[in-house]
Amino acid sequence: MFLMVTGFMNYGQQTVRAARYIGQSFMITLSHANRLPVTIQYPYEKLITSERFRGRIHFEFDKCIACEVCVRVCPIDLPVVDWKLETDIRKKRLLNYSIDFGICIFCGNCVEYCPTNCLSMTEEYELSIYDRHELNYNQIALGRLPMSVIDDYTIRTIQIK
Repeated sequence: MFLMVTGFMNYGQQTVRAARYIGQSFMITLSHANRLPVTIQYPYEKLITSERFRGRIHFEFDKCIACEVCVRVCPIDLPVVDWKLETDIRKKRLLNYSIDFGICIFCGNCVEYCPTNCLSMTEEYELSIYDRHELNYNQIALGRLPMSVIDDYTIRTIQIK
């Protein structure tokens, strides 16, 4: 008899706890429903991206040793590395490096596994263009650093919490 009474008490406590959790989640839902919409005027107001944001890839030509690790770790074999073997010094000389951002999934594997740190991720997220062939960046376009959103005086930055 005592076990049955304690079982009902535990069941009652669990029911009250579950009802409290449901009530808390319903209050969170209602607090979001009462919010006003935030309209961002895009060209003049931009979001500040988080510090772990993965944007466009930046490439430093002088650091690259043409090891092709970035091509091997890319899930879609995207980076194109053209090199020539210098037989007198027995080293590879990098000729061209390009990435097509129309195909890139921005996973960041190439940046993580690069042994010389010649690849890095920037905070640039505006890769919209009318002709998709212009998204194929060579080493010159990849070497340009984008202007930081914080430093641009023509843009008002917005942080959404």
